[in-house]
Parts: sequence; C-alpha cells; structure tokens
Amino acid sequence: MTLPEGGVGQGTSPASMGEEPDRVVMGRVSGPYGVQGWVKVEPWSESVSTVAGYPRWWMRRGGQWTQVVVERALVHGRHVVARLQGCADRDQAFAWRGAEVAIERSLLPAPGPGEFYWTDLVGLQVQNAAGESLGKIAELFSNGAHEILRVVEQDADGEVERLIPFVAAIVTQVSIESGVVRVQWERHW
Repeated sequence: MTLPEGGVGQGTSPASMGEEPDRVVMGRVSGPYGVQGWVKVEPWSESVSTVAGYPRWWMRRGGQWTQVVVERALVHGRHVVARLQGCADRDQAFAWRGAEVAIERSLLPAPGPGEFYWTDLVGLQVQNAAGESLGKIAELFSNGAHEILRVVEQDADGEVERLIPFVAAIVTQVSIESGVVRVQWERHW
C-alpha cells in the first residue's frame, strides 16, 4: 500500500510493545509440518519467500529468544516450511508452535523511500485530522483483508483500545522521524 508523505510499502511484523530493535519479527510458527521435524511458518512480509532466504532465525517462545540454524526452507503456498537444526521429529517441531520468527535487522535491506518495517511503527503516537491524540500503536496485525493498527490510550477510566484499518483511505501520513501517524478517525469511533 502506498501512502502520501511517508507511506507503507513494507510491513513485516505484528510487533508488540518493547520489541528489541536489533531483530525484526517476520512471522510465526503455526505448527509442525509432517513427521520429520519440519515447522510451518506464517510469514508477515510482503513476499512469502523473504523469511525462507535467511540461514539463521531468532525464535521467541515463552519470552526467550533462541537463535536457530535453518537447514532448509521452502515456500509452500502462503507459508514457509522449514527444517531447523536439532529439530528431528513432530514433537520437537510442535514445541515451536506459536514462536515468533525474527531476522537480525542488520541482515535486512534498508527500507526504501516511503517504506518501513512494522516494528518501527510500534510506540508511535496516532493523531486524527483534528490533531487529537488517539493513543500509541501497540501492535500491527493482518485480518486477512488488510492490516490493522491496534492503538492504545490511557484515560481516566483505564485503557482505551482502538482498532484502526491500516489503509490509504484512513492513514494519511506516517512520520517515523516525528513519531506520529495521522489518520482520518474520530475519537468516538
């Protein structure tokens, strides 16, 4: 999707608050694939094959990062199936279910003009056309039709969560430099 003045071209992860800056989450293990220790990965990049091209992944489960060697990775429809070193059977592969898959940022290409990694948006302030703050981006995710910004704001009554479609008709500007995403969205929606 292209947005005016610093738009989106390259989303890569539904990042969560506090994501470590030296890794970019590129997908999630959805479960085992077959009985010989392969895992099935749901990639969160524009190209399904992106994550398959890296020989080492960082995987996070239970809050802990582990670097793994990818012995082989293949594109399988809209997923990637991979054989990880030391993962020899279905039970070992199942243990990775739900793990995030990340690549070291230094190994990734720099985003082009008007492109960025989703993780770079986490923590940015969201403002509407009237200049009202709607909160900060806590997470990005895809609902199948398009990406969604999960924006969280603290008010007197507690936490307010807004789910804002990340589409050009609503997101009018993204400025990582100023730390602001501008949207066509009202506070009461």
